[in-house]
Amino acid sequence: MLILDFDRASREEAVAVLRPCLDIQRWIDEIVEGRPYTTVEGLLDQARSVADPFDADEVAQALAHHPRIGERATGDTREAQLSRAEQGDADAVHADTARALREGNRAYEERFDRVFLVRAAGRSPEEILSALRARLLNTPEVEARIVAQQLREIALLRLRGTVTP
Repeated sequence: MLILDFDRASREEAVAVLRPCLDIQRWIDEIVEGRPYTTVEGLLDQARSVADPFDADEVAQALAHHPRIGERATGDTREAQLSRAEQGDADAVHADTARALREGNRAYEERFDRVFLVRAAGRSPEEILSALRARLLNTPEVEARIVAQQLREIALLRLRGTVTP
């Protein structure tokens, strides 16, 4: 969608554009209320500002329907399409790496009581696995900050790909 069209869109249309980027209602509302932006950078600046910080409830809300790393998101929603594109070709992952990702996901969920989240776009499965293993060593407080940061990065990448000059 062009930035001009986003600025002129109805509230419902603008919300529909943002929700697949990040399903946190406060973030969506504040971005929509901040219109017009006129430039993509202005929109991204507002999105970045509103995303800092996300509280624990907002992070939980966003992660509630997030697929595990290494698993294909299902459905025809825009969010599922974005997730599949970000994680690349899951079928091409080496069997040992896929197994290690599944085991790492389980260990992460047991340790932190949430799904592992990392910006997967531009990263190989091996890089993602390395990040997962390293983050298992974090304290819950450090990990909470990292997860919120990863949500911001993912949202901004998705938004940049959704709204164009």
